[in-house]
Amino acid sequence: MRIAVPTDDGVSIAQHFGRAAAFLVFEIEGGQITDRQMRPNQGEECHNGGAGGEHVCGAQGHGGIVERIGDCQMVLCGGMGQRAANALQVNGISPVVVQPVGSAEETVAAFLAGKVTPLSGSLCSCHH
Repeated sequence: MRIAVPTDDGVSIAQHFGRAAAFLVFEIEGGQITDRQMRPNQGEECHNGGAGGEHVCGAQGHGGIVERIGDCQMVLCGGMGQRAANALQVNGISPVVVQPVGSAEETVAAFLAGKVTPLSGSLCSCHH
């Protein structure tokens, strides 16, 4: 299984899925992290807003983000808009919003150990 985590610094979980600079992708085997890789989020131009603050995505949009992490089965994040969540779900990726408990790696390990539970009702409803 692969779990993607949005990050701006390669260590911590970014607060907003679509604006993250990159994704840390963790390979999971036997309930343990066995490998990790960093993938740039070239779709980060999405969400920058246009005139009047309307939703704007560059040529990549959510589809570009989904392409980068399309081999993952889950995304752990600190927050995400409903449109991004829908795009992930349509592509077989489960979005899970959690309260980070340290670094991205520590949070993934804690989630795998059952020590971090998903937050309910925490998807942003701001039309991302």
